[in-house]
Amino acid sequence: MIEGVRSVHFIGICGTAMASAAAALQERGIRVTGSDQNVYPPMSTFLAERQIELMAPFAESNLAHKPDLVVIGNAISRGNPECEAVLERKLRYCSLPELLKEFFIRGKRSLIVTGTHGKTTTASLLAWVFEHSGLNPSFLIGGIPANLSQGARLTDSEWFIIEGDEYDTAFFDKRSKFLHYLPEVAIINNLEFDHADIFENLAAIQKSFTQFIRLIPRNGLLLANGDESNLHGLLDVKHCPVQRFGFAEGSDVRAQGLELSGDGSRFSVGNFTFNIPLVGELNVRNALAVAACARHCGLTDAQIQSAFDTFRGIKRRMEVRGEIGGVTVVDDFGHHPTAIAETVKALRVKFPGRRLWAVFEPRSNTTRRNVFQHELVNALSMADCIVVAAVARLDQIKAEERLNPEQLMRDLQATGKPAAYLSDVESIVSHVARERRAGDVVCVFSNGGFGGIHDKLLKG
Repeated sequence: MIEGVRSVHFIGICGTAMASAAAALQERGIRVTGSDQNVYPPMSTFLAERQIELMAPFAESNLAHKPDLVVIGNAISRGNPECEAVLERKLRYCSLPELLKEFFIRGKRSLIVTGTHGKTTTASLLAWVFEHSGLNPSFLIGGIPANLSQGARLTDSEWFIIEGDEYDTAFFDKRSKFLHYLPEVAIINNLEFDHADIFENLAAIQKSFTQFIRLIPRNGLLLANGDESNLHGLLDVKHCPVQRFGFAEGSDVRAQGLELSGDGSRFSVGNFTFNIPLVGELNVRNALAVAACARHCGLTDAQIQSAFDTFRGIKRRMEVRGEIGGVTVVDDFGHHPTAIAETVKALRVKFPGRRLWAVFEPRSNTTRRNVFQHELVNALSMADCIVVAAVARLDQIKAEERLNPEQLMRDLQATGKPAAYLSDVESIVSHVARERRAGDVVCVFSNGGFGGIHDKLLKG
């Protein structure tokens, strides 16, 4: 793939990872161009600052310069004019994970963070531990760690830390992305059913993780959550070392003496006590995985703790956006029932005694479907007041597969909690403004922009 490549064109360049890879290639002396449909800051500014030619909208003419290689983004599908031209002209093309593998990961020590929940937090914390220790790692993370100010960076360091997503690679490669990342150390935080648009059931996801585990070399390490029952059948492997982390007896790396508070968490591993400025049991597991991985890679407990002390969190992960009239507005990326439930539990610790709102947008390809019809009731009813927004793009899903919002409301109201299904952001903001009290905490759960609802809530 690399041989003879002097120019690369990115279809869908405005994604964070795509733009970061494009900039890194340009720094290597390769001519880089890119195209996208919707071009806006911050990525348009990022590309302009690096003088990367950006074309919009998608058009066959964007390939007139005949690039040596075309990178086709995960969001691109058949019918895209540039994609059609690439196939018709038989141009050399690849996915972003393939590009990363061949241009940036091969020859490096790849540390991959996987699992249904906690990938972004764990990868961010791990990258900061290595950065704080002077190791200058490359990283690719599906969020923006406050300490690092960007979600992706590609360096000459031997270390490459990457969030390994089980979602498919591209329209022409339906394997999970993480199968391209050449794992040396693989962290599996947990495993639940998700991505109902590409996985038929839990067994299909387990099969993909089994394929991933097979790629770990004999001098590598599989670090797995020993408390996760859905992983147990996957860990009986002989080709590489396996360590289990968790709270249960028998874990190779076990957290003991757990103390949770609104300011952070405290736990011991062996004779060393770690303190993290993150709230909730889920974050303790995330930090436990990071400590186990960093120890394996040669860092000391003191180095790890020093990084923990200075970690400032990640945007959109229990991020406090502001306060108005004594009401605190929190932004969280949670879009899976387990993630929502864990965040609510953590918010109870962070804001004890305060009334908690859960404002949820069913936007992901899974929560728009009825696979979590009952699980969403259990998760959302852990809050005191619930608002559910209109189900996004419901017309794109078969009627028998759709989430039923009316049933969701009936089930939530049967728990005794006030719940409302409101069709637009303005209605939600008006409802919350009318019903809120001083001291309330309003947590917005969405994996999208949600119409700028956070700023609108803060304007009252």
